[in-house]
Amino acid sequence: MLAQIEKDQYEKLHEVLRLARANLKNFDESLVQRAFFMCYRAHEGEKRASGEPFFYHPVEVAKIMLTELPLDGVSVAAALLHDVIEDSEYTYEDLVAELGSEVADIVEGLTKISGIMINREITQAEGFRKMLLSMVKDIRVILLKFCDRLHNMRTLGALPEHRRLKIALETRDIYAPLAHRFGLGKMKVELENLAFKYIDPEMFEMIQQKVRLSRGERIAYLDKMIVPIKDDLQKQGFNLEVQGRAKHLFSIYNKMRLKNKRFEDIHDLYGIRIVIDTERISDCFAAYGFITQKYPPLPQHFKDYISIPKHNGYQSLHSAILGPRGHVVEVQIRTRRMHEFAEFGVAAHWRYKEKVSRDDASVNTFLRWARELINDADSAASFMEGFKLNLYHDEIYLFTPKGDMKTLPAGATPIDFAYSIHTEIGNGCIGAKVNGKIVRLNSELRSGDRVEIITSRNQKPKADWLKFVVTHRAKLKIRSAINEERRLQIEKGRGMWEKMLSGTRKLLNDNDIIRQVRKYGIKTPADFFSALANHQIDPEKVIKSFAEEHRRAALDEGADAGSQFDTFAEQARKVPEDEPAGKGRDEVTIEGLPNIAYSYAKCCKPVPGDDIIGFVTKEGVVKIHRKNCVNVSNESLLKSERVVSVSWNRKVETEFLAGIKVIGEDRIGITNQITAVISKSDTNIRSISLHARDGMFIGTVMVYVRNISRLTALMDKIRKITGVFSVERLSN
Repeated sequence: MLAQIEKDQYEKLHEVLRLARANLKNFDESLVQRAFFMCYRAHEGEKRASGEPFFYHPVEVAKIMLTELPLDGVSVAAALLHDVIEDSEYTYEDLVAELGSEVADIVEGLTKISGIMINREITQAEGFRKMLLSMVKDIRVILLKFCDRLHNMRTLGALPEHRRLKIALETRDIYAPLAHRFGLGKMKVELENLAFKYIDPEMFEMIQQKVRLSRGERIAYLDKMIVPIKDDLQKQGFNLEVQGRAKHLFSIYNKMRLKNKRFEDIHDLYGIRIVIDTERISDCFAAYGFITQKYPPLPQHFKDYISIPKHNGYQSLHSAILGPRGHVVEVQIRTRRMHEFAEFGVAAHWRYKEKVSRDDASVNTFLRWARELINDADSAASFMEGFKLNLYHDEIYLFTPKGDMKTLPAGATPIDFAYSIHTEIGNGCIGAKVNGKIVRLNSELRSGDRVEIITSRNQKPKADWLKFVVTHRAKLKIRSAINEERRLQIEKGRGMWEKMLSGTRKLLNDNDIIRQVRKYGIKTPADFFSALANHQIDPEKVIKSFAEEHRRAALDEGADAGSQFDTFAEQARKVPEDEPAGKGRDEVTIEGLPNIAYSYAKCCKPVPGDDIIGFVTKEGVVKIHRKNCVNVSNESLLKSERVVSVSWNRKVETEFLAGIKVIGEDRIGITNQITAVISKSDTNIRSISLHARDGMFIGTVMVYVRNISRLTALMDKIRKITGVFSVERLSN
């Protein structure tokens, strides 16, 4: 197999191995080589949109992983094979046999999440939940997905414009925020800038040009500060690196857009980053003290992310100082290890450990939010709501009376804080003290606040709380509690109603209830039962109103139903057009004899599909009845000479027209649901009509069926549709 690899491909292999040796502590070279050759075989002959061999893409993804997020040898192999299951004939089992289950599991996880994101509004919420589940199983899945996306963004120019825009929007709205979530600061910046380049190319070019023109001036300005700062700190015994730091293009664009400013009005383009080679956190604060002795600090810009790290583990001191000519210069001070974590996030753990296990505690901190999202969400919609809320938000840091710290999104209220402690504390919250003072429950909390929650056993969550809480957890728990309270009210009301009807001999089904509650401005039976439990409606009036309406409706509907059935019966009795027959062929055969006068009994009005029987009248005309008609059930009559044998005049396999009457709740899409059930039953529909009134519908469906048993089975399936109350065969 090695002989089939050309010289250029061998060079690709050597590039991967050189990077692996330089950036990984220990790895299995044989594993990487076997993965490389399998990758080449799987993609041999395929081309990318740019015209390059497709094989180059997984190689570049592996190289990005080794330079941007150096993990381990297993990840290199998985990066090389990340498209193999999806795009070739190789299976999961093949990968297990060749490279082991650990590599195969990561590749399978990457295959499952491929293509999940349809557009910026992610329509496949359940698929996205699977993505997080595979990520929780092995965090390397999502880290390799970032590398895959980064290479796709770097080569995006080869695609048509409409595809470029779709992928760029997806990158800006999903991948860049996710990279931020995992602390991948360097990768997040590049993803945002590349997305910006294709989303708004004119603004990108304009800002890039202005930054380029001001670069010389900025470097010269920062050098005047960097040199003396570095000299001073080195004299104090610090071993450090001082870097000039430019604000990245997407950040400048966002500031211009959100604050409605021109490029010339952005004054904080200057930045300095100080990285100290030390393990003592106190050195960062000491260095800050020395710097501010020379340059005045701006206290409102001071942020201590060392004592209180960000949710993604980011640590650094942030401040701003006034430099020469009054320019505001941002300053970041951190240790070397903090810098590694700021650049590489969760991936930095692989740099500091010989082996990172799947249940590594430090890695699990990055996955806690994903687990909470998956466990808390009770539907796909709430899952997506929580996912979007949790990607990007500013944070505040709050404290319990005992000094425990809670991290919540900016804008959080005492209710959010209460639910972050425990569901029961949130449900029972009646008040809060912030820094010793009573505040309203919708008050916005601020970083550093000390919050005490006041609870009561009699308190229950209010629907109004949903208007001001900001955390996904609080919203879910409030909705859940409100729904449970409503469920208990409905059950109580239903019990009251059934007890009341038990002594009246009246039978009111959901159909009847809905008709009545509409008159009271209540939309559903559930609302009706809830109103009963809360004594908002008089059940006696409902029963009395129903009785009166029932009497009036019985008269009207009796006439309508008779007319409707007569029309149906006339159509159903016709001999099928596809049967060869002479002119005026009879609909029934009487004892096998043609041309005998007959008519259909008005008492039972038989139609094809019914078992029928004939009786000769005094006038010599045969009356056709259903065999189960009450007027022919007399045993002596059935044995008399007046009885004749009759049958429907059609082939055995011929389908007959049957009518079905359906009554149910008038809901959006109910017609489609009924027709879908009929179609799946391999039954042809001749016609369907639904008439709605007062939240109810009465429908008539005409279908062709082969026998009564098939008709009965179809009716059973229609009864199971949500919102359908009764299904019966159309009759007189």
